[in-house]
Amino acid sequence: MNKSHLAAIVLTILGLCPAGPAEAVGFQWGTASDPDGKPLQLAIWYPSDDEAGEQIFGPFRQTVTQNGTVHGDHLPLIVLSHGTGGSLFNSHDSAIAFAKAGFVAVAVTHTGDNYQDQANSFTSANLTNRVRHVRRVIDYMLTDWSRHVVIDPARIGIFGHSAGGTTALVAIGGRAELGRLVAYCQDNPDDWGCNKARQRNGEALNGTPLPSILAPDRRIGAAVLMAPAMAAAFTPDGLASVRVPVQLWIAERDEVAPDAEQVAHLLPGPVEVHRIEGAGHFAFLSPCSDILLARAPEICTDPPGFDRPAFLADLQRRAITFFKRTLKTQ
Repeated sequence: MNKSHLAAIVLTILGLCPAGPAEAVGFQWGTASDPDGKPLQLAIWYPSDDEAGEQIFGPFRQTVTQNGTVHGDHLPLIVLSHGTGGSLFNSHDSAIAFAKAGFVAVAVTHTGDNYQDQANSFTSANLTNRVRHVRRVIDYMLTDWSRHVVIDPARIGIFGHSAGGTTALVAIGGRAELGRLVAYCQDNPDDWGCNKARQRNGEALNGTPLPSILAPDRRIGAAVLMAPAMAAAFTPDGLASVRVPVQLWIAERDEVAPDAEQVAHLLPGPVEVHRIEGAGHFAFLSPCSDILLARAPEICTDPPGFDRPAFLADLQRRAITFFKRTLKTQ
C-alpha cells in the first residue's frame, strides 16, 4: 500500500468519526415574533471553533465569540426560562456550559415579567403568556434563526428557575389551577409570592375564580426545574399528563418557593430530585458581578458558607448529563 492510499484511508476514517468538542462558545441576539404580544428578545449560545473574547452586556461579562460559526450539526436545543423580574442573562453561565457540551441554548426575556417590565407579574395572565413565549421561542429557533438547520427538532429540553420552573412544568403538560392559590395564601399570609401578589393588586387573594392552564408543547422532551414557584397550584390530576423526564432541584433555605418539593410527589413518573443544603432561592442564578450585586443584592447574596460557583458547576454537570441521557445525545 503506497502512502497516498494510506492517507486516503485515514481521511475516510476521520470523516466517519464524530466531531470533537468545540473550543469556544458562539453568541447571537435574536428576536422572536409573538402575534399576541411584544416581540421576544432572545440570547442564543452555541458551540463554535472561533476565537472567543470577553464581551460585556450591561452588568454581565461572558467569554464568547459574537456571531461566530457553529460547530457541529443535529444539535439538541435547550430553552431557558427565567424567574419573575429576571432577564435572559439570569443563567448565562449555565447556557455557556450547555453550549460547551454541544447544545444550542436559547434564553428569552419574558415580556411583562422582567426586571424592566412587571406589567403581568403576579397576575393570572403571566403564566399563560410565559408558556406561549416558550412556544414562540421554539418556533423561531426551528424555522427563523439563521442557523436553524443545525438543530435537531426531535431533541428539545427546557431549563427553568422559579416562575421559569413553573413555566417549564406547564409547557410539558402540567395544568396549573391558579384558583388554588387563594386558599394557599389565606393559610400562608407571610408567603413571599402571596405578599407580592397582595402588593401588586390582590388578585391571588380576593377569591376571584382564576383559570386553569393547559398548554403543553409536545416538542419538549425533558425538563430541569429549579425551585419551581406556585407548587400549590398543582394537583396529581393536574400533573397526570406530564410524560417527559424531569430533574427537580430544591433549595433547603428557599423562602420564595418553600413548597417546591411537593412537585416531586405530584408528578406521575420518577423524578430525579436534588436537595441542596444551605442554598437559598437565588442560588441557581449566575454569580453576580460587583455591579449587579450593588443593583440587586437580594438575588446576589447567599446564606453564609454557601459556595454558589461550586454549586453551579455541579448543577450544570448534572443537568448536562440528564439532558444527554433523556434527549439521547451522543
